[in-house]
Amino acid sequence: MADATGRVLGGAGALERVFGVDWGERSLSELIGGEPAELSGPVPLGGGWWTVAAHPSGDRTLVELEPANPHATSAGEVLATLGDMAAGFERATDVETLCARAAVAFRELTGFDRVMIYRFLDDDAGRVVAEARAPHLGTFLHHHFPASDIPPQARALYVRNRTRAIPDAGYEPQPMRSVAGTDEAEADLAAVDMSDVALRSVSPIHVQYLKNMGVAASASISIVKDGLLWGLVACHHDSPRLLHADTRLAAATLAGGLARQLRAKEEAETYRERLRLRASEDAVVPRLAEQGATPAVLKDCAPELTRMLGADGLAFVGRGAVTLSGHCPPEPFVREVANWAAAELAGGRPFATDRLSELFAPAALHSRQASGLLALSLAEEGGLLLWFRAELVQEIEWAGNPHKAVPHDPNASLSPRNSFESWTQTVGGRSRAWTFEEVESAERLRRAFAEADTAARLRALNAQLRASLEEKDALVRQKDLLMKEVNHRVQNSLQLVSSFLRLQGRGGTANPEVADVMAQAQARLSAVALVHRRLYQDDRVETVELGRYLEELVGDLRSTLGPEWAAGIRLDLAQLLVPTDRAINIGLVLTELVINASKYAYDGAAGPLWITLERARSRFQLIVADAGRGKQAGPADGTGFGGRMLRAVVGGLGGELQYLDNGPGCRAVLTAPVREG
Repeated sequence: MADATGRVLGGAGALERVFGVDWGERSLSELIGGEPAELSGPVPLGGGWWTVAAHPSGDRTLVELEPANPHATSAGEVLATLGDMAAGFERATDVETLCARAAVAFRELTGFDRVMIYRFLDDDAGRVVAEARAPHLGTFLHHHFPASDIPPQARALYVRNRTRAIPDAGYEPQPMRSVAGTDEAEADLAAVDMSDVALRSVSPIHVQYLKNMGVAASASISIVKDGLLWGLVACHHDSPRLLHADTRLAAATLAGGLARQLRAKEEAETYRERLRLRASEDAVVPRLAEQGATPAVLKDCAPELTRMLGADGLAFVGRGAVTLSGHCPPEPFVREVANWAAAELAGGRPFATDRLSELFAPAALHSRQASGLLALSLAEEGGLLLWFRAELVQEIEWAGNPHKAVPHDPNASLSPRNSFESWTQTVGGRSRAWTFEEVESAERLRRAFAEADTAARLRALNAQLRASLEEKDALVRQKDLLMKEVNHRVQNSLQLVSSFLRLQGRGGTANPEVADVMAQAQARLSAVALVHRRLYQDDRVETVELGRYLEELVGDLRSTLGPEWAAGIRLDLAQLLVPTDRAINIGLVLTELVINASKYAYDGAAGPLWITLERARSRFQLIVADAGRGKQAGPADGTGFGGRMLRAVVGGLGGELQYLDNGPGCRAVLTAPVREG
C-alpha cells in the first residue's frame, strides 16, 4: 500500500523474499519497476514473474502481486476459445440447455473438478441448475441451498467483484504490516477498504464452510444480469488449485456473455408466452365486446379462460350466484374465498398467489383444488373471477437439512453449516407459480371486461335513444300532417274568399270605390293565402324563405293590378329565412305599399315600381320605390284602414317605416329585425 506520493505505507505476505528486507524504505515505483498504471503483462521481480494489479482506495493505492501463469496462452487463442464457447451459448434453445453448456465451458476453462451453475431463487435460496464434474464426485445437481449460505453482504460483494478465488482453503491469513510499526499506523491500515482486492483474505466462516464440504480450492464467477446478481459459477477442487489472473479475466468475460444469453433466452420465452396469451385473448375478447361480460357469456367462455391462464378451475361469483367450471373447490368455500379476495382487490389490480393457505388459513382444507389463486374483480358486474390451481407436491433436495441452517439475523453471529448430505423435503400446499405475463394478461382481461360492460351500456342507451327518436319522429309526422291539413283547409277558405272578392270586383258592383276596396282586400288575402300555400307545400313549417315568398306574392299582385303594372315592376330580392308569422306580416306591409303606390304615385295610372329586399346583419330592409309624384303622395292623414293596419303591422315587427325622397318619386323603406327579440 502506498500514499499519493508513492511512499510505501505497509504490505502483507512474503515481501522480504521478493523485494528484500528494505522494501519499506523504497518507493512503490522502485519496488515494482515503474508506475502501476504503466505496467502491462507479467513483471520480473525477485527472480520470478508476477502479475501486478493496482486499485485506488481514497488517497491510497493498493497493489496486488500474484505469480504469473507460466502456461498462459496468447490473447488470440483465448479469444478464439471464448468465441467458440459463446457460439455454443447462442445455439442453446432454452435456459436449461444454456446453463448445461455453460457448466461444461467453465470447467474446461478453469480446470476445476466440479463446476456448478448456481441460481438465486425468489426467496434468496440457491439451486444448482447445471453441473459439470469429475466422475468420482457425487452430484449437487438440482440441490437447494438455504439463503443463509450466502448472506446479503456476501451477495453485495459478488456484484462488486465479479471473480473470487481461494487457491487453498488451508491457507494462513497474512496481516497487513505497517512500515512505521506504530499502533496508530496499524489502525490506519486496518481502516482501508480492500473490497476490490482479489488476494484479500476471506471470512473464516466461508473457509470453514469449504472445509466442511471437503473442498480444498474454490472459485466463484458472478453472473450479473441487468445489474442484479442472477447466480454464480461455483467451482470446487479436491486439492489446492491456483486460478491465475488471466484465467479469472477470461472467466469474467465468459460470464458476461452468459448473462447476455440468459437475458436473451428469458426474453424469448417471455415473448412466446405473451404471444400465446394474446392469441387466447383474441379468441375471447371479441365475444365479450359483442355480447358483454354477462354471466351467460362468462360461462360460455370459461373453458378458454381456464386454459388461457393454465388454471385447473374457474369460478364466477356475482349477484348472489356462483358459476363453477373445471376442477374447483366446493361452492361454500368459493363464496368464502371470494369475500376474502374482494378485500385484496381493493386497488383494482389482479391478485395472485401460489400459496393460498399461507394467506388464507381455511384454504388448507381445500389445497388439492385451490393451492393457487388468481382473482380478478369485475366491478361493473359486481362480481369476481377466480382461477384456481391444484396443489403441486414437490420433493426438494437440499444439500443438508435447511432447518438446521442458521436463519439470517443482522445482529447474530454467523456460523457455517457442517452437513451437506442430500436431504429431501416434501413441500405441499403450493401450486405452480403464476407468471408475470399471466397476471398481466388477467389485467388486460379486466380492462376488456370493463370496456365490454361500457359498450353494452352504450348499446342499451343507444337503443333507448333510437326508440325515443322514432317516437318523436312519429309525433312530428303526425304534427306535420295535422298542420298541413289545417293549412290546406285555411288555404281553401282563403282562396274561396279571394275568388268571391275577385268576382264581385269585376262584375258584382258598379261602384268604383267598392270595387277598389274589394281589390285591396283580395290583395291582402293573397298575402296571407300565399304563406299558407307555401306551408302546405314545404316540409319546413317554422321558417319561410322571404325572397322567394315575396317574389310569388308580387306575382299575385301583378295579376291583380293588371298587365300595365305587371310590366313595370322590378325585383331585387336577397335570400333570407324568417319565421313564418313574420313573413305574413312582411307580405302584408309589401301589399299595402304596392297598393298605395298604384293609387297615388302616378295618379292612378301605371308606372314603374322597384321592390328591393336587403339584409344588414341581424336586420333587413324592404324598399318599394317609384318615380311618381314624390313622398307627399298618398292620403294626407293616414287614418284609413290601410294606414292603421300598416302602422300596427310595422309595430308588431318591431320595425320602422320611412318615406324618403327618391328624386323623382317616393321610396318607402321598412327596417326591422330578421327575428323577434
